[in-house]
Amino acid sequence: MNDTATRSTIYFRSDLHHALRLKAAHTRRSISDLVNDAVRQALQEDQEDLAAFEERVSEPLITYEELLKDLKKHGKI
Repeated sequence: MNDTATRSTIYFRSDLHHALRLKAAHTRRSISDLVNDAVRQALQEDQEDLAAFEERVSEPLITYEELLKDLKKHGKI
């Protein structure tokens, strides 16, 4: 853990905490490291999603019904 770490209290369901403890022991990493990596990955995925939305902002919008009709028309459903 680096010097800029901030302490926080997180409440896990007991089964998740047990799984985290086992994974931490198995990988010889701390629970904090595992949680930090998971949060970092989730935030990175969010950033990638937002970038994809931005790239597609000029695409025409279609309704769900139109999407289903198009999929059926092209034999996808």
